[in-house]
Formats: sequence, structure tokens, C-alpha cells
Amino acid sequence: MVRRFYDLPSLTGLEVFEAVARHGSLKLATSELNVTSAAISRQIKALEAQFGVPLFIRTGRGVRLTPAGTELYASVAAGFSRIADVSREIKRGDRSRNVTIATTDTTATMWLVPRMPEFWQRHPEIMINHQLAENSRHFRPEEVELRIRHGMGGWINDVTEPLFDDWLYPVCSPAFARRHAGATTADLPDLPLLDIDWVAPDWVTWEQALLQGGVSARSFEARRLGKFSLAMQAAAADQGVAIGWHRMITPMLERGELVRLTDLIFRAPGVYYLTWNRGHGLSPAAELLRGWIHEQAEAERSRPPPAESSRV
Repeated sequence: MVRRFYDLPSLTGLEVFEAVARHGSLKLATSELNVTSAAISRQIKALEAQFGVPLFIRTGRGVRLTPAGTELYASVAAGFSRIADVSREIKRGDRSRNVTIATTDTTATMWLVPRMPEFWQRHPEIMINHQLAENSRHFRPEEVELRIRHGMGGWINDVTEPLFDDWLYPVCSPAFARRHAGATTADLPDLPLLDIDWVAPDWVTWEQALLQGGVSARSFEARRLGKFSLAMQAAAADQGVAIGWHRMITPMLERGELVRLTDLIFRAPGVYYLTWNRGHGLSPAAELLRGWIHEQAEAERSRPPPAESSRV
């Protein structure tokens, strides 16, 4: 019998193993693969017999990997992910002309997309695909080459390149500011406040912002909105006071749609980063986009920070 070149176990068995390991459940794997539980069990038993060691420990709530299973899963998952990458690239066509970038809806709509026409004028041959989600768990890493994200860094599987930092302060419409001329940070809990539902751990709520201004142990009510951009629109429409992120709202300030209220200002607890998977090389299109984003970030950093006393 001719020996197989790669000496691999059954690829069907590896596919079943990967699904069970990823879900931690035979039941969920059967649903994903559309096979019977008996077929799943046969494939796992055959794979364990071939390796001569158990790959899973059965528990009351599902299965968990043994040390050998953990080692195998790391390699299989990485290999399948890379195969999926190449498959998508082949389907899309020339990889040198396509790139997918992921970020939050806020960063995309209020910072990245308004700048994109300059990139397209410079590189009309490049196709940019955008993935938007406020929760990073909604991104599939194998579908994204570049990400703009805000946080403290330290994503162990990613290469990280800092872009710029940010400042936070209360904002409202010019008419609202005129009606509340002379308002101080201590007055903010008595004003109609606009807060944002958020899932990121570094997002700043009104409670945290007031603590930054030395205002604590005060009860207040805040109207909650689902998106940062919606909160900024509500503030510009004279509906209350929102927490503005300076880098995101500068155009609205320059157009006079928003103004600062009170002298409260503080640094955001994190930095904007450009990141990508450490195990994946960037395509030519991604390298062009990466360089352009850093140009935009350098221009952003060159802008003077907001003056601490800049208010109406």
C-alpha cells in the first residue's frame, strides 16, 4: 500500500472533531453538521482509536478536551481557518485588490467612512469591504484582515499598532447651551442626560463621567439610546446632553451642530488601534489600506487637543 504523503487521519473525522471541540457539545455539532449523534460518536471513536489516546472527557454538560485534544484542536482550527481564508480569496478573485476591514458602527460612520473618498481617489482599483458591529464577538476573525478597535491593547493573537487617543466631554445643541448658560459640572445631574447602551468594557457612562468631574452620590436619570451616533443626533436636536468623544464629533463641532457644555473634560480610558491576526500576512490591498489609515491617524494626532476651557 502506498503511504499517504501527509499521513493524516480521516478528514471527515477531523471536521467532526473540530465542530465538537469548538462547541463543547456533541448535540450542537450534530446540528451544525446535519448528521446523527451516532455518526458523530463513531467518527470521534475512530479518531481516538487512530491516535491511541482519548481526545475528549465526557461531562454532564457536554465534553471537554484532554491535553492531547487541546493540542490537536489548536492545529486543526488554525488549518481550517487558513483554508477558509484561501477559499474566500479564490471566490472573491484577485486577493491583491480586495480587503475587509472591521470596526464599530461609531468609528466607521463618524471617522473612517467620511475619509474613504480620499483613499478611493488614490486607489480606485481596491475593493474595500466593511464589517460593522459594536460587539467584537460578532466578527469572524477569518473574514477580516484589518480592524480598528478601541481599548487598552494586549490582544495576544493580534498585531497592534496605535493610532490615536481621545478626550471626552459633555456636548449639546447651541440652543440648549444658551438656555443653560453658566451651567457647571455639578449641575449636570439635574439636566436631561443622554446615555448610550454599550457592550465594550471601556465605554464611559454618565456615572463614570460625573465621577471624573468630582460629582458623586447624586441620583440622576438618563435617557438611553442604542448607538453613539444616535445620541449625538439627539443632542444636536436639542434633546439633552451627551458624552462626546472628541475624535468622533469634531466635524459636528466645526459645523456648529454641537457645542461643549461645562468645563468637564477627561481622557478616554484607552487608545484606538489598528490590528490584524498575528498568524495571517496582510494582502497587498490590506497593506495599502494600512498605510493610508496611518496617514489619517497622523493627521488626527496633529490636531490640537480640545482646550480645557473651550465651552459656550
